[in-house]
Amino acid sequence: MKRVLIDVPVPDSTLRLLREMPVQVEVLPEAHKFRPLPPEQLRNVHIYLNKMPPTNFEDLKSLELLQLATVGYEHLRHLKLAGQPFAICNARGVFDTAIAEWNLAMMINLARDIRGSIRNQEAAHWDKALCFTGEIRGATLGLWGYGGIGRETARLAKAFGMTVHVLTRKPVGPRGDNYAPDGTGDPDGTLPDQFFRSGRELDFLSGLDFLVLALPRTQHTDGMIGEAELRALPRTAFVLNPARGTIIREDALLRALREGWIAGAALDTHHAEPLPVDSPMWKLPNVIVTPHVSGADRAVKFPARMGDLFVQNVRRHLAGQALLNRLTDNEFAEL
Repeated sequence: MKRVLIDVPVPDSTLRLLREMPVQVEVLPEAHKFRPLPPEQLRNVHIYLNKMPPTNFEDLKSLELLQLATVGYEHLRHLKLAGQPFAICNARGVFDTAIAEWNLAMMINLARDIRGSIRNQEAAHWDKALCFTGEIRGATLGLWGYGGIGRETARLAKAFGMTVHVLTRKPVGPRGDNYAPDGTGDPDGTLPDQFFRSGRELDFLSGLDFLVLALPRTQHTDGMIGEAELRALPRTAFVLNPARGTIIREDALLRALREGWIAGAALDTHHAEPLPVDSPMWKLPNVIVTPHVSGADRAVKFPARMGDLFVQNVRRHLAGQALLNRLTDNEFAEL
């Protein structure tokens, strides 16, 4: 019988479904940091669901499937996971709806300068300026990356009457063996109005009203957006970053915001987290700052979605079927 170790919160319904399978399930107390676990507790584990693996990861001698409760996996660089004999899957898709809704909320907030309206409210200042009357219908959204988050954002944006442009390294097609909640995303990859491939970045950027970063942090994406890219955007465009703070060079972004290369930004991820109290981002009037909560594993709906993905992958693993969200050696090599 396979032994399953669970190291993140999942609902009772998930545990009931797992216990109907030929597996032995153990649930650990919730932890929020890397820590060692007793070697004898790890030695016979075959399937492991976790966010932060134990510091004595090498004691997982029988591991067959490592299911991560995160989409990003740069925090596991030290484990050198490329070439390991066990399968590794991430939580791609679990956060798609939450982050896509953050993207839509921020676009509406930026288009109508809701932050400025709130400042007026607090000052009891009645101001009917045109900056408070913007709409996103008819605007062009650019998605840099078209994984699950990009696809769900595109679905919502099309419902709001937006034009959607996409920039990717590879051709876009069906979603494949990637997890997505029912009824979400763009399964066939047919929603965008125009596709751009790598090498056409400046053409892609020049026609946007909103740029949303929807790609992971790797050695190729770190610092990939700098002065040239920000200057290529129209001066009326807004930048949204729910991905990773380091994808945009901070000095270039600050200049763009202060000097008017772009109209503003919504930032959920930052170069340093928590964002330092002396960061100028806090006080820039054309910036919305949120504390990395666009997609959060503390959210009410996270455990159920994570549990759904995990149950599906345990079933697939026991049946010898293709796993959802399986990571490749090439993906780890890019870290």
